[in-house]
Amino acid sequence: MWQARTIIHNGQAIPFAEARIHPLALGVAFGIAVFEGLRAYRHPGGGFSVFRLEEHLDRLAQGMKVLRLADPPSKDTLRQALLEVIRLNEPDEDAYLRLQVQIEGLGMMATTGPVGWIAAALPRERSAKFATGLAAQVSSWTRLPDNAMPPRVKASANYHASRLATLQAKADGYDSAILLTQRGKVSEAAAACLFLVRDGVLATPSRGSDILESITRDTVMVLAREAGIPVEEREVDRTELYVADEIFLCGTGQELVAVTSVDRLPVGDGAPGAVTRRLQAAYEGVVRGTSDAHSEWRTPV
Repeated sequence: MWQARTIIHNGQAIPFAEARIHPLALGVAFGIAVFEGLRAYRHPGGGFSVFRLEEHLDRLAQGMKVLRLADPPSKDTLRQALLEVIRLNEPDEDAYLRLQVQIEGLGMMATTGPVGWIAAALPRERSAKFATGLAAQVSSWTRLPDNAMPPRVKASANYHASRLATLQAKADGYDSAILLTQRGKVSEAAAACLFLVRDGVLATPSRGSDILESITRDTVMVLAREAGIPVEEREVDRTELYVADEIFLCGTGQELVAVTSVDRLPVGDGAPGAVTRRLQAAYEGVVRGTSDAHSEWRTPV
């Protein structure tokens, strides 16, 4: 597997192992940072493209606005840096990409700058459970509400709750955690959005369910509707997880992975279902360019 050799920090390409930030910078001390995880997919005929780059840049800009970061980098600066860091690292397989913007100066809680940023390309293998599915646990940890730590902002600090839920799930013998809102409705998994199938209808928790406004979630809904699969965005009850015909998680990191049991109850027949497999195939085609659909989602490197 290829290795990351170079990272771009504040516009300068430097050796990956030499990236530095002061340990008391607010991006470290208080986690005042926003980021995007993206993927560059290798095409069967050679070459790479970044999937839905513009949408990721838009969401990152929204996060920088909500965190009130002073003098943030422009979309064009970040776009060019991300494409360049892929070229510099010369991956021979798919690459996981990270754009991150943080306060790099010292200061107090209300400090808004100076702001720094990085663009990185890293190797990342597909989930080991991609073919067989995940065992999930409904976590005792609840999802962060919008009026506390807005989940639509992809902020580094938001992931502490997901980490606690993941640690609990792993300790209890599960692969993944599903978090509920403070109202007891399904929100999302620890680091991925959730879909379920009931009676032929694909359902996913609505934006008001304290979810990240996931770009992969949007992709899945578009592909499902184009395939003639009915889609609902709505509140989802916990017990619907126990009676669903299929469940899968989706995100840039996980892509689409089936959930085959929840709280040790089998989902459907306990194997990835037909709708899940159909959407996995559609997603694979659109990200790799083996399908003609949505070429606007693929930015060539």
